[in-house]
Amino acid sequence: MSYYRTHNCNQISLDNIGQKVKIAGFVDTIRDLGGLVFLDIRDMYGITQVVTSGRTEDVDFASHIPIESSVSVEGIVKKRDPETVNEKLKTGLVEIKIEKIEILGKRIKDLPFEVNNNQTVREDLRLKYRFLDLRNEKLKNNLVLRASVIQYLRTQMIEQGFLEIQTPILTSSSPEGARDYLVPSRLHPGKFYALPQAPQQFKQLLMVSGIDKYFQIAPCFRDEDARADRCPGEFYQLDMEMAYSTQEDVFEAIEPVIYNTFKKFSNKKVTNYPFPRISYKDAILKYGTDKPDLRNPLVIMDLTAFFQKCTFKPFIERTVRAIKVEKHLSKGFHEKMLDYAMHIGMPGLGYLEVQEDGTLKGPIDKFIPEDLKKEFLVLTNAKINDTIFLIADSERRASDLAGQIRTELGKRLNLIDKNSFSFAWIIDFPMYELNEHGNIDFCHNPFSMPQGGMEALNTKKPLDILAYQYDIVCNGVELSSGAVRNHNPEIMVKAFEIAGYTKQDIEEKFSALFNAFKYGAPPHAGIAPGIDRMIMLLTDAETIREVIAFPMNSRAEDLMMGAPGKVTKEQLTEVHIRVV
Repeated sequence: MSYYRTHNCNQISLDNIGQKVKIAGFVDTIRDLGGLVFLDIRDMYGITQVVTSGRTEDVDFASHIPIESSVSVEGIVKKRDPETVNEKLKTGLVEIKIEKIEILGKRIKDLPFEVNNNQTVREDLRLKYRFLDLRNEKLKNNLVLRASVIQYLRTQMIEQGFLEIQTPILTSSSPEGARDYLVPSRLHPGKFYALPQAPQQFKQLLMVSGIDKYFQIAPCFRDEDARADRCPGEFYQLDMEMAYSTQEDVFEAIEPVIYNTFKKFSNKKVTNYPFPRISYKDAILKYGTDKPDLRNPLVIMDLTAFFQKCTFKPFIERTVRAIKVEKHLSKGFHEKMLDYAMHIGMPGLGYLEVQEDGTLKGPIDKFIPEDLKKEFLVLTNAKINDTIFLIADSERRASDLAGQIRTELGKRLNLIDKNSFSFAWIIDFPMYELNEHGNIDFCHNPFSMPQGGMEALNTKKPLDILAYQYDIVCNGVELSSGAVRNHNPEIMVKAFEIAGYTKQDIEEKFSALFNAFKYGAPPHAGIAPGIDRMIMLLTDAETIREVIAFPMNSRAEDLMMGAPGKVTKEQLTEVHIRVV
């Protein structure tokens, strides 16, 4: 028997009636009925009610224990009176008559907020007192689920023959798309380690080392701005890599892992297994994003060519996207959508409605020649009472705006099935894109193999080259990203050259990887589903911070620990740093 407890708070039942037991936990509530005091004792597993004897000293002592203090209670289990049964509790048929109660950790400060109350509490206050916030049942359950999911992921990977290997946290800085967190070296003045944005180079080096199938629950560190689905600082992913593998091999390995996990840990249905495959080009055209929410049935159409034959000047020489809604919409609805469109930077939002007689009505109806209106109906497959929204801008911006309008329409029209998960593979990403300066840059992962290899790099325009890159998306969230790796030194040099890097840049930034590939590297591919985002989807959490034990806030601050914080002059001198 433990000194503090013989049972957890969820284990007391009718089977224990008449037995002397001991439980320990936090005082959840106190009800002083004058002659008797009832306390609910809460541990990680549940709640048990305890009650004092009628002795005055017992009543006085118990009634003055501060809520949320940690206590140990010893006593005899008895059946509750019928009128006091609590069917909401697993232990609601019984209670413990206190023989001895000991305060193990007395709360001596006022609570900044009520722990298990559904009241709205400012997030900065919750994060500052996260150790109290985590006493909340909802957050606790999120962490329990997280632990179970990770264990299940690990089991599935091991059953497929993957070997779990830990890779270093201190490494070298490399350009991988986000800012590095830098760590100064004490032994090497002026030089820095970097925290890994991902184990990318290490897992590829493991493939060169002869490891056939690698995985780990990997911490990744990126100095990025926060979003609802991204926490600044660190995140975790199911990192995996396979030697002698193709894109199809990766799909075959990871798709059932994701599917099984979502089926096991949620009551929601998975609507599309095996996962459909959508090219990046089609995703941008049909959904306006490379992470579409396929629960939304609305699809974007391209009407650019059609509107070049019309007389509406704002659409001429612009990319025109259209979204058909199979419903007559009120004037008020159109006004609200116009407000939303202007909120996201659009000058307006065109629309056309199909009338009972089959004619078109809307702000730009008069700009469509009569002989083209039938063609419009055929192109959009529009029927009576349908509404077609129209968005025009540059090609990239028109796609982005149409995607946002599609999402907003889906929400406002309640078209999205919130009781389902809809997955998809997004494939055939462009190898390159134009950056904000108009220069060629990598679109996705610089270590990816271009489709067509060296021939494609030598003969195609950079923006026409596709890569063996792929994402898994779910309900509008990018769940994971992966690629077939570029394991050929010559192809790597050429690929980086197109993006403006020299061979010397590669040798300096990726020296270990580039050098290793000269010793006979096997073809390899991998992927890395984000664990935090998986848990966020499984729990319906509004932000990713709800599924992380100790997250930073949106300004990359740990309010509980006071990080980032100042350090002493001596500490800075030791690592050869001077703050200017």
